[in-house]
Amino acid sequence: MSVKQEISADIEQYLKSQEEKGMLRFITCGSVDDGKSTLIGRLLWDSKMLFEDQLATLASESKRVGTQGGNIDYALLLDGLQAEREQGITIDVAYRFFATDKRKFIVADTPGHEQYTRNMVTGASTADVAVILIDARKGILTQTMRHSFLVSLLGIKHIVLAVNKMDLVEYEEKTFREIVSAYEKFASQLTFETITAIPLSALEGDNVIAPSTNTPWYEGPSLITQLETVQTTEDLVEKPFRMPVQWVNRPNLDFRGFSGTVSSGSIKVGDGIVEPTSGQSSKVREIVTFDGNLDEAIAGQAVTITLEDEIDISRGDVLCALQDRPATADQFEAKLVWMSDEELLPSRNYILKLGTTTSSARVTALKHKINVNTLEKTAAKTLELNEIGVCNFALDKAISFDPYQENRKTGSFILIDRFSNATVGAGVIDFALRRAENIHWQSVDIHKDARAEQKGQRPAVLWFTGLSGSGKSTIANALEKKLHSIGKHTYLLDGDNVRHGLNKDLGFTDADRVENIRRVGETAKLFVDAGLITLVSFISPFRSERQMARNLMEEGEFLEVFVDTPLEICEQRDIKGLYAKARAGEIKNFTGIDSDYERPENAEIIIDGANTAIEDAADIIIAELKSRGMI
Repeated sequence: MSVKQEISADIEQYLKSQEEKGMLRFITCGSVDDGKSTLIGRLLWDSKMLFEDQLATLASESKRVGTQGGNIDYALLLDGLQAEREQGITIDVAYRFFATDKRKFIVADTPGHEQYTRNMVTGASTADVAVILIDARKGILTQTMRHSFLVSLLGIKHIVLAVNKMDLVEYEEKTFREIVSAYEKFASQLTFETITAIPLSALEGDNVIAPSTNTPWYEGPSLITQLETVQTTEDLVEKPFRMPVQWVNRPNLDFRGFSGTVSSGSIKVGDGIVEPTSGQSSKVREIVTFDGNLDEAIAGQAVTITLEDEIDISRGDVLCALQDRPATADQFEAKLVWMSDEELLPSRNYILKLGTTTSSARVTALKHKINVNTLEKTAAKTLELNEIGVCNFALDKAISFDPYQENRKTGSFILIDRFSNATVGAGVIDFALRRAENIHWQSVDIHKDARAEQKGQRPAVLWFTGLSGSGKSTIANALEKKLHSIGKHTYLLDGDNVRHGLNKDLGFTDADRVENIRRVGETAKLFVDAGLITLVSFISPFRSERQMARNLMEEGEFLEVFVDTPLEICEQRDIKGLYAKARAGEIKNFTGIDSDYERPENAEIIIDGANTAIEDAADIIIAELKSRGMI
């Protein structure tokens, strides 16, 4: 064999050995300045995973902005953002790859500051192991407990307790033992399977790669040895088969396949599968990939599956094992981490995304929030940034999922704001609510069309919105009288009147306003089903809730009537003196003063509330209803 052939053979053998290595994802977390970035930088340095230009840049940056007096500052390998380098903290989640002879690793360096907890959740969501750092000088801090709870919540079972900066406490065994004992006592309330405590100095390299002579009293593994050998129980291949359908592959009339990445389990040609929400089942005909057909596909592989039968499957559906199906429900309990500066508003509709499935979802009950520092459960009406709550969710359709503790891939979701498209929350599902299985629509013989035909009209909702004092209720009342005089069947739902009964338990916080409109929207839907023209007069300050009410109705049944009256004129009309009290601070959360009003962007009818007489406004609406064939 020639030298060239030997080199080629060596390269192929090396690449094959790298390909066959197992992969471990782990996260480093802890309080600020515990040394997370330094530790990962040290791992990269000692594992020889840096290029020459990176080494040169690191040496230069260490002299310019480093914290080690011109010596190598390993943390700078991770602190990529300019703000991080200037402040010496981690803000974003930094992912790095490195490998040893035994394993490949992807490590997430996450922020220590409390305001960046949401970033830490992002890093932990895919990790198998958490390395929790503790500064040996400070011991267990609030963020230590916060991050421990979060990684437990996110299903991480294996913990490496890295007691760092032992060099600054003279490598004292007593200090190490006291910290470990206190942490194990706290962690006994959590769900970890293993906790391996290691005394180390990331800066000096003690017990990072090899055992240190500075800790002769410690007989456990070094950090890298523990990471190379820890056996994680998250074996996705051993779990039931799940594959969310990403798209329906139809290149021609003769081929129809379902493409996606296998989330868990395995599937073979000839195996039975089912789409659990519809209950339709079939058998696998082919497993197609870019590189050719397979006899079997396992977790992590992107494939296209064809079936022996033509069944109705779309993007967002889940192909599952026939004999081991997930839960299917439109209601469930979940733990929710709130990640937005704007508070969670129960009853507001958000977009829920689980795998490739999206649906409209709202929190129907915030059962309690969890103090992550003490694990205490406290009552709450809303969640603010970085808070965690246990909530009941209701969706607009049944979806398939597994409890998160059984399958992290099919048991986690994110919440998205309907208007900004920002991710506002991340959740893990505990279980389906039994009420979702026990409540079904009762079939009735007399339906909405029959009731409307009897009345000689088309049912609709006229949704009046505007500031307090804009003239909504007065115009709605005048309109109802005109409709009644021409023989139309109506009902008027007025904001003040409804708060005397149906909504008497609600206040005027944003969360209560959202629930107020949800209840009224559902009530209006019942009146429309009765065949009535329903007039709804509520301030309804948020676009999201007005859109929620619109979505309850069929196309063309909802007309938004915006009574556009300037704030100063509304204040002049204020015979109750509410605006004056609000400006004096005697009334809180008053719309237009200390609570926002979001103007409609595409209202079907706009009334100039400052310059239009009441009767004329009613006539304008009558004319619009006639033009639409509604009366």
